[in-house]
Amino acid sequence: MEIYKDLNTPKNQEFEKLLNSQLSQNKIEEGKIIEGKITKITEKFVFVFIPGLKSEPIVDINELKMIGLKDNIKVGEKIPVLLEKIEDKNGEVVVSAIKAQKIKGWYELEKAYENNASIIGKITSKCKGGVIVEHIDTGSLMFCPGSQISERPLKSIDHLIGVEQQFAIIKLDKLRGNACVSRRQIVSSNKREDKAKIIEKFKVGDIIKDAVVKGYSSFGCFFEVNNEIDVLVHLQEISYSRVNHPDEIFNVGERHDLKVISIDKEKLQIGCSIKQLSPDPFEHIGNYEIGKKYKVKVDKITDYGCFCSLEPGLSTLLHSSEMSWTKRNIVPKKLFKVGDTIWCVITEIDKEKRRIAISHKLTIENPYEELMKKFPEGSEIDGVVSSLNEYALYVKLNDFDIDGFLHANDLSYSNNSEEELKKYKKGDKLKVKVLEIKKDEQKVRVGLKQLEKDPFEFFKDKKVNDIITVQVVSSDNKGLTVKPEGCEMEFLIKKSNIAVSSQDSRPSRFVGSERIDCAVQDLSYEKRKVSLSIKLLEELQNKEAVSKFSSPLSGKNLPFSSLSEKLVNKKNKEKDEK
Repeated sequence: MEIYKDLNTPKNQEFEKLLNSQLSQNKIEEGKIIEGKITKITEKFVFVFIPGLKSEPIVDINELKMIGLKDNIKVGEKIPVLLEKIEDKNGEVVVSAIKAQKIKGWYELEKAYENNASIIGKITSKCKGGVIVEHIDTGSLMFCPGSQISERPLKSIDHLIGVEQQFAIIKLDKLRGNACVSRRQIVSSNKREDKAKIIEKFKVGDIIKDAVVKGYSSFGCFFEVNNEIDVLVHLQEISYSRVNHPDEIFNVGERHDLKVISIDKEKLQIGCSIKQLSPDPFEHIGNYEIGKKYKVKVDKITDYGCFCSLEPGLSTLLHSSEMSWTKRNIVPKKLFKVGDTIWCVITEIDKEKRRIAISHKLTIENPYEELMKKFPEGSEIDGVVSSLNEYALYVKLNDFDIDGFLHANDLSYSNNSEEELKKYKKGDKLKVKVLEIKKDEQKVRVGLKQLEKDPFEFFKDKKVNDIITVQVVSSDNKGLTVKPEGCEMEFLIKKSNIAVSSQDSRPSRFVGSERIDCAVQDLSYEKRKVSLSIKLLEELQNKEAVSKFSSPLSGKNLPFSSLSEKLVNKKNKEKDEK
């Protein structure tokens, strides 16, 4: 150390100068990219000399393989590395070639993004929602969304994989180190100049012949012109009549003439019209009257109706509800086809909304009115069971295309409605009675039991407490099932109404076919409800017996019959004496 005591010597001053110059040239800081000189190459490691470090850091040979530098390295060349740690816990310098390349690549992406410049990359693989793009210069990986690959949807992108091409950087996330790129912007910008030249060919008022329907949206229809440019026909420019959606009028691939009505050279857009090719038909709508029949042509069929034309350009809607009097849930394409000419009645003309409503069924006689004339309510009519469900039958009435509703409760007076319904099947012929016709609601209700005499008339002259004779049909835990003599209906006498005495209220006492008397406990002729009781009959008989055979002096001969009177008299006497 004594050699450095005297710093004024020429050698010491020269050494100090060299040391200071070396330290000033190499500012050693963690997190910086530094170029190191390769001093030695082994099978597993590359040794790098970086001035200012106490030892030579090493780089794993696999890192150089991953970034494509293994075949190009040799002793004496320089490679960039990221200085992660000047000294780790083992006292060694830690550097990374991969991280250095990534950071260097990120700087280049940032610079390109700030300058709005394109970069060269290639699609390496597909992923969820898009593709992975590799930056050619730095090897950085970027994401390209599927919507940014091309202007038009592509069935396959296999022809683009591995091909070097330009991409525009559309988003950078510095915190996460993610980059999002677009191929579509490059393709669009290349076409913009060509599109501007194409638009120069057109002017407002031009007629475009045979434009092809390319697609449509909720706001209009897109047409392709001469395989060069796409134009838009707005929803309001399709027809003078109201159009809810272009698919009501057009089909993809159809050809139509268009009129150019606007040109936007900045946005490179052309607006066209179809309706302006013909005069406004609503100008002479006064030639048509509400309530009159006119021939219309079916132009388009949808799930809910048909679009028809009274004349070219004057469209109207025939809704499915106005196609038939009797058919429900109509499928329009089963009744009509495009090109058919049919008669319809105009039901509404709205000039403000430019809307016309028509009806086909009004040209046909209403079958419900015809049914009311020939078979008014109360008439009998033949029919055939057309369908049935768990609670009713539907009966096709005679030659009318009308199904009458026959509820299970109207099948029979006597039997259980559910059991009675099981007796019928589709195709059975019946004679029914017309109970109700609702012309406006297009409903008809019919009945079968109404053709027979109502057995409930048996109770027409009966009243509560009347005594009737019944025959026991069966018995169970609920009570007795009985049938009044002279009546076809069966009724239940509840267990609690079999006898006054609870011991005698056992249904098992009866085995069936017995003839017994009972009383009418409750009766409502309007509601067709009746309740029978043997217990009530016993109570009525007991009451009658008491009223007939008891005496006012009954009980006077008992030993204590006058005891209460004597006690009262004695008590009153004691009060008087006091």
